[in-house]
Amino acid sequence: MAQEADEVDRIVEAWTAQRPDLDFSPLGVLSRVDRLSRHLDRARRDAFRRSELEPWEWDVLSALRRAGEPFQLSPKQLLQQTLVSSGTMTNRIDRLVGRRLVRRENDPDDGRSILVTLTEDGRVRVDAAITRLVDAEAVLLASLPRGDRERLAALLRKLSLGFDTGGDA
Repeated sequence: MAQEADEVDRIVEAWTAQRPDLDFSPLGVLSRVDRLSRHLDRARRDAFRRSELEPWEWDVLSALRRAGEPFQLSPKQLLQQTLVSSGTMTNRIDRLVGRRLVRRENDPDDGRSILVTLTEDGRVRVDAAITRLVDAEAVLLASLPRGDRERLAALLRKLSLGFDTGGDA
């Protein structure tokens, strides 16, 4: 049974006809990843919007929620998890405090430091967003049986680890 062709197949075929001297197999993989990334980005933005969150707010709030009770991290820990500059993080914390989604608290172990703590409203919003996100992502993957999803996840993990260890991703 012949596989159904997608837009990437047509692009690769056209390039192969024009430049038969090149191996276009990377395009076959990474152009699909790019196209799927756009669908995922739209699904994520919609899930966050429906929970009245911006993507950057989600990044911070989800890091706090994943930390478990009492849902707090230091600004340095938040920096490590969100990969933004310290100035950007300070601005984000200020804005989240203003929206009453987080609060600053003195670190009981170090009087010179603060901890950022998720508020009840922040927890409710991040929990709603993750529920919507998981549902939306399940729809995106609905055409793949569980075994195929697991194989794809394993292959993407293998590819991702190559970037993670090099510090590029």
